[in-house]
This record gives sequence, structure tokens and C-alpha cells, in this order.
Amino acid sequence: MRVAVIGSSSLFGSYLIPILHDEQYDVISITHNDINCGDPESVRVVLASIEPEVVINCAAVTDVEICQAQPEHAFRINALGALYVAQFCARVGSLCVYTSTDFVFDGEKGESYTEDDCPNPINVYGASKYAGEMLLRQACPQWLIVRMASLFGTIWDQESGQIPRPRFGHSKRSFVDTIIEKARMGEVVRVVDDIYMSPTYARDASRALERLVRQRATGIVHLANAGRCSWYELARETFEIVGLSHFLEARSSHDYPYTARRPKDSSLRSSEKNDGVDTILRPWQQAIVGYFDGKHQ
Repeated sequence: MRVAVIGSSSLFGSYLIPILHDEQYDVISITHNDINCGDPESVRVVLASIEPEVVINCAAVTDVEICQAQPEHAFRINALGALYVAQFCARVGSLCVYTSTDFVFDGEKGESYTEDDCPNPINVYGASKYAGEMLLRQACPQWLIVRMASLFGTIWDQESGQIPRPRFGHSKRSFVDTIIEKARMGEVVRVVDDIYMSPTYARDASRALERLVRQRATGIVHLANAGRCSWYELARETFEIVGLSHFLEARSSHDYPYTARRPKDSSLRSSEKNDGVDTILRPWQQAIVGYFDGKHQ
């Protein structure tokens, strides 16, 4: 099966590409240097040259504050980009996969969101991704929306062909690696304890997505490690593993003057089966341990 992955150099894409290769897919990696998702002609020309059976669109503007300050840019990539990819897939009969976010929800439910809950984004980033979901659904008959939350992991090392161990000083770091670097520099790490989410190990979500693609599953699927926690609880669990707990302090989100509002609890929960595929990922605590062990299991 020929699969094109747009945004292959992203954190999620860097895990997904080698997993697809391992499963013997014909994988075409497409980075932001290869395609302009905000330009329909660029999308058409690049994808037409590949003739993919499946297109996985991981390209996105994900910085919440940048999206809030530059809504036109956010909607051009996150919404119109999703539309242009979906329109191409519709013309050639490809399955169109769109990676979305927990930020499509307002965080007021009081418990984790399922695939049946109605989105209600409260910032530009969430609104642009939800717009991308809706444009995809109306443009392409064969679609799969995969919502993930608070991804952690390390960018795949394409040269060595291995997933490197989390390491100090990495140039592209998730929250987990960022707080570890600060602590190792001797900083006191202050983390909010009143915003809740579902930490998601990019490797676990990538493996689940591969199974969904293999089944050519369609619909909306939540892929997040089981459970919910605050950012402070995630930091505390991480520091306990690496022995840096004394560098951590809890803070209220009110102490940080964000321009964009954040959902109070945007944690995700998946149905047990989606098109026959088990999409319940292991608990986030086990995923954190798996991230730091030598085998990355």
C-alpha cells in the first residue's frame, strides 16, 4: 500500500514513518520543504506525482500562541490545507487521514472526551483544527480523523534509522524533554497543576494509526494514552523516573498571561474498538516509563 505522509518531519511523523516502513508499506515522506499545504496547486502537483492510496496529513501550525496572533496563517494551513488534501484524495479515491487535537473541545465537560462528544473550541488553534475536520468530512468520502493530545517523544533520527534515547539539549523537544533540560541546568521548573489532559506517546499513537490504516478505518478516533493528569502530575512522574523531583513546583495557570485560552480538561478517551481495531492505548504512566527505558517498548 502506497502511503504519503505530509508533515513527516514532525514529532508524530518521525515516529510514524519508520513504523510504516517496518510494516512494509510503500511510504513517501513529504516535509514542509516539499509542499505548501496552503496552496492547492502545490498540493495537487506533489500528490499527483506520488499517486498514493492513503494520505496522512500531519502538517499543522500547532503553536497555540502563534495561531492566536496569526489566525490567517493558522486557518490557511490547518483548515484550508486539510481541504486541499481532502479534495485531491476525493478525486483519486484515496483514504484521507487528518491528525487533529484535543483542543477542539472547550474543557468544560468535567471528564474525558469521547469520539461522540461535540467540539467547541475556545482558541484559534482549536477552531482552525476543527474547521479542518469539517472541511475534510464534506470534501472526501473516505476520511479518518485521529485526535491526539499532548504528544511526547523524540524526533526520529533518520540517519541512524533508530529512535534515539531522550537526550539533553535536543533541538526539537516535547514538554517532557524540555522540563528535564531545565532541571538539569539547575532551574526550578514551575508547572501548572490546574489544566488536565491525556499525555500521548507518539510511538504508541503511531502504532495504533498504522493498524487503523491497515484496516482502512474511517470516522473519528481518539488516540491518547489511557488516563488523565495535570501538567504538574506529568512533570512529577517524569522527574521521579529521572531523579529530579526536587526541582519541581506547582503553579496556577493564572500565573501565566497566555493570549489564547486553554481548556481546563481536554483529556481524551477512546472507544474500545474502531473498525475492529483496539484503540485503547496503555496508561500514560506506563508510556512514560517506556519512553525512558532502553528498548522504548
